[in-house]
Amino acid sequence: MTSAKEHGIDVPMSQDFESMPGRGVRAVVEERSLHVGGPGLLRMLAVEPPETLRRAAESAAADGQSATYLVEGDRVLAVFAIADAIRPESFDAVKRLHDNGLEVVLLTGDSTAVGNAVGKELNIDTVFAEVLPEDKVAKIEELQAQGKRVAMVGDGVNDAPALLTADVGIAIGTGTDVAVEAGDVVLVRSDPRDVPAIIALSKATYRKMIQNLWWAAGYNIVAIPLAAGVLAAWGVMLQPALGAVLMSLSTIVVAINAQLLRRAVRSP
Repeated sequence: MTSAKEHGIDVPMSQDFESMPGRGVRAVVEERSLHVGGPGLLRMLAVEPPETLRRAAESAAADGQSATYLVEGDRVLAVFAIADAIRPESFDAVKRLHDNGLEVVLLTGDSTAVGNAVGKELNIDTVFAEVLPEDKVAKIEELQAQGKRVAMVGDGVNDAPALLTADVGIAIGTGTDVAVEAGDVVLVRSDPRDVPAIIALSKATYRKMIQNLWWAAGYNIVAIPLAAGVLAAWGVMLQPALGAVLMSLSTIVVAINAQLLRRAVRSP
C-alpha cells in the first residue's frame, strides 16, 4: 500500500469533520461541503445518483462490492466500488455452525445486493442488509420474538447494544473496548472459527457436568446406605477406612473426567 504523497498527489486538509454512524461522513474541503457514504447517506440526503453512476453501483453490487458515494449538495459526484475479501476461514466457520444445527444470520449495513451476494457465497441462512447501527437491536429482538436464542458476534462500538440484547454476546478481543465490555464471551483471536469452537467447548462442558453429577449422585446413593449398615444383617459392612478410600477415589474420578475437556474440539 502506498500513500497519496508517494504518487505526487496533494491531499487538501478537511475541516468540520463529522461521522454519521451507519450513513457516512461529512467534512468541508476547500470550502466545499462534501459527504461520503453508502445508500443510507443517499436516503438521508434525499438525493439520487445520475443514471451512469446508478448503473455502476448496481454492477459493483452484483459483484459483491459496496458502493460508496461522494455527494456535494444535491449532486452525486462519484461512486466508488469497495470490496472486503471474504476470509477463507469464514467458509469453514459457517459450515461448522451448520453442522451443529445452528442457523447463521448476517447483519450488515451494506446494500441488499452486496449482503445477498456475500450471504450466497458463504451459504448464510438469513441476510439483514442496510441495517443501521441503531436497528441492530431491533433485528436481535425480532429473532428472539420468533422463539430463537441468539448469539451475536461483533467488535465495534455500534455492536455493543446488540451484544447486550442477545442471549449471548460474543465480542472480538481485537475490537473496541466498548464491545469487549458488552460481550459475555471475548474471543482472543480475530478468527471466526473460534465461534463454533466455543460452542463445541460449551457443549462438552455441559456433558461433563451431567456425567459428574450422575457419578456423584449414583456413588452416594449406593455408598451412604452401605456405610450406614443397611446390609449389616447379611454380614456386609463398609469399614470406615475403606469408605474414606472410596470417597477419595470418587473425587479422583470426577477430576480426571473433567480433565478430559482438554480433548474438546478447538479451532486451528
